[in-house]
Amino acid sequence: MKKLIFPSLVTFALSACSASAKGQETAPPSEVLALYDIATAPSADRIYSDIEKLVSFGTRHTLSETESETQGIGAARRWIFDEFKKISAECGGCLEVIYVSDVVEGESRIPEPTDVVSVLAIQRGTIDPNRYVVMSGDIDSRVTDPLNGTSDSPGANDNASGMAGVIEAARVLSRRSYAGSIIYAGLSGEEQGLFGGKIVAAHALQEGWQIKGVLNNDMISNISGIDGVIDNSTVRVFSEGTRATETPEEARLRRFTGGEVDSPSRNLARYVKAQADQYMTNLNVMMVYRLDRYRRGGHHRPFNDVGMPGVRMMETHEHYDRQHQDLRTEDGIVYGDTIGGVDKDYAAKLTALNAISLAGMAGAPPFPQNVEASGAVSPSATLKWETPDNASNLAGYRVHWRLTTAPEWTHSRFVGNVNSWEFTNLVIDNYYFGVSAVAKDGSETPVVFPGPAGRF
Repeated sequence: MKKLIFPSLVTFALSACSASAKGQETAPPSEVLALYDIATAPSADRIYSDIEKLVSFGTRHTLSETESETQGIGAARRWIFDEFKKISAECGGCLEVIYVSDVVEGESRIPEPTDVVSVLAIQRGTIDPNRYVVMSGDIDSRVTDPLNGTSDSPGANDNASGMAGVIEAARVLSRRSYAGSIIYAGLSGEEQGLFGGKIVAAHALQEGWQIKGVLNNDMISNISGIDGVIDNSTVRVFSEGTRATETPEEARLRRFTGGEVDSPSRNLARYVKAQADQYMTNLNVMMVYRLDRYRRGGHHRPFNDVGMPGVRMMETHEHYDRQHQDLRTEDGIVYGDTIGGVDKDYAAKLTALNAISLAGMAGAPPFPQNVEASGAVSPSATLKWETPDNASNLAGYRVHWRLTTAPEWTHSRFVGNVNSWEFTNLVIDNYYFGVSAVAKDGSETPVVFPGPAGRF
């Protein structure tokens, strides 16, 4: 990770910390060389071809045809299932491909009983297989009328681009193995009320999956905004500030200790940005301190709603004439989400950002557990944490600190395989602190903020 050093704090960065237990003398690598290769591996042409294929189904509306082999959402999800199976065959059966579904009815956008079917490809971890990170895209599309399941609805950018990115990430990452598990998810029912995400989140809870991060990709191929801006080098990452499952007692604790901008989702967003800064060129991450776009929603939210960290990753300048529109031309303006609005190179770049973030987290050791801070009325702050099971790839821990107004973690140091650290002469009132777990190859978790506010 690239670290910013503020001159006024350099002395702290060099000398202000001391161990409460002996750390390792040799730190692990500060970068994972394989991630540079992964950052350039996604193919723009393959992604474009997959978008073309998804567009060819005419409409992928949740209420559309399910029996046809060439039209409707049934054909689309079977094709996605088959693509994951092909990828799995190429890696010796490394992916478990499943459908996760439930019947939804009586909703404003799903009035009649409808199977909402998502497709998951699971790449099991070699050391800690019940720890998961997820990349998701949406299978479904829509036009102006949210109940219109028959009219052509190409959904090229929204969201064949995100779905194609998920498939391409599976192609790239399935060639390697990781300590933790990765889920590549095609979610249905997004346009009808985020039902695919709700069903998959419920399934994950039922199965006891420890989901540590969801990267929801929704519209990752448009570079031309309705505001007239063309931008192929910036991506927005949306994240909630406080977790949706916070209890009144946890909210009271946060009021007195901080953490309003340090939910696990927010530190997941910081992690994505740090990965981009380190391993990619010509890509700037704009962190947006908001669950989603203003009064709008995405498929990371159902996971957030049950306490699983998740962010939305998408283009920076949207073109509303190309979203949720009947295909038509009026007053010289062309409406509709057609493949003409797709920039394949931008989609490949955002897919690569997902891939290096997934690989970094999946390759890392288990996240630090039960992180707590102390040091009130003291010249030094102290962090304590626990090491979970399945940590055989753990090299040790890195502690982090920043001013309370800093948007990103500015300072860190590796402290070894210990479970506490004293920040000598860093007063807890003036800084935020956190800890990440580092693997022997340098792979690292997002920063875990102390207390329930930051718990992954």
